[in-house]
Amino acid sequence: MEVVTALFVAIHIISAAAIVGGWLAHFKNPTVTKSQWWGSWGMIVSGLLLAGLAEMGDGPVNHAKIGVKLVVGLGVFITALLGRRKENKGEPVSTGLAHATGGLGLINILIAVLWQDFS
Repeated sequence: MEVVTALFVAIHIISAAAIVGGWLAHFKNPTVTKSQWWGSWGMIVSGLLLAGLAEMGDGPVNHAKIGVKLVVGLGVFITALLGRRKENKGEPVSTGLAHATGGLGLINILIAVLWQDFS
C-alpha cells in the first residue's frame, strides 16, 4: 500500500508542478496551457485517491484540510477549463484568469505544506 500511496503523491506533485510551472513560464504573456489543464485533472484525481487511502489507514485524517484543498483544487480546475476553452476558440485568455489558475495552484501547494497537524 505504501508504493501505491507514494505513486499518487508523485502524481500529485508532478501535477502541481505542471500548473505552477506553466504559470511561471508564461508569466509575461499569461495564458492557460495544456499542461496546466492536465495538471488540474491530475491534482484533483490523485488528491481524492490520496484522501481515500488516508481514510483507509489507521491514523487521523484532517477533513478540514482535505476540504479546503478540494475547494481550491476545483478553483484551479474551473479556471483552467475556462482558459483552455478560450484558447481553443482562438480568443485571448484574460490576464486575471491565467494568473488565477497558477496562483490558486500555488495556494494549494502552500496549504499542503504549511497546514500541519502538530497534535
